[in-house]
Amino acid sequence: MKKLIISCIVIAALLLGGLFFLQNVNLNRLGADVYYTQVQGQGKKLEDKIDNGEIMVRYEYELLAFDKNGQQKTFKFSAPKQLREKAYLSLFVKDGKGVTSYEEVKKEELPGKASQQLQ
Repeated sequence: MKKLIISCIVIAALLLGGLFFLQNVNLNRLGADVYYTQVQGQGKKLEDKIDNGEIMVRYEYELLAFDKNGQQKTFKFSAPKQLREKAYLSLFVKDGKGVTSYEEVKKEELPGKASQQLQ
């Protein structure tokens, strides 16, 4: 009986831990390479009409980005809103998928070589 109760508690703890993990971790960032960029321009406004007639607006950006070693690449990605001009971003990039996520960061958070390239 004791073993059954302990087993149930362990299973419940694992399920709760798994739910907590999935809720607080962006899976689009796991295993991704990180590049750093600065928003230049207002982005190209794209409008898509969905089945119910509603118009979805997103903004497409094509920006030069640098990894922590200063190696550069150009990435094209879209955002559901217009990004703040001159904001610094971390771009999370996966092979074959391109930019899967992004996050605004402070200039002080940029790695040394990437920071030098973005000046």
